[in-house]
Amino acid sequence: MSTLHTVNKSPFDRSSLETCLRLAGKGNAVLLLEDGVYGAMRGSNASGMVETALSDVSIYVLGSDMKARGVDVDKIIDGIKVVDYKGFVDLTVEHDKVNAWL
Repeated sequence: MSTLHTVNKSPFDRSSLETCLRLAGKGNAVLLLEDGVYGAMRGSNASGMVETALSDVSIYVLGSDMKARGVDVDKIIDGIKVVDYKGFVDLTVEHDKVNAWL
């Protein structure tokens, strides 16, 4: 049973992303949206744990939220996929359940 985990809080403000990545099972997916997109940035304090998690989970970031926050795609950690709203919907359909980390 696969789960899509959504994280909408900045990893610099809350521990939601850290907890999510620690508990997400192998084969699950994580979508970073709203302020959660900051967790996708290469070279940040959160990048090490995100890069490590990529070996077990697929990580996505919502492109429109990146753009709204001035995060360029070239600043994203290698292996993270950028999706649009259609891609967000596709992810919810592909997984058995969705868990929102607040």
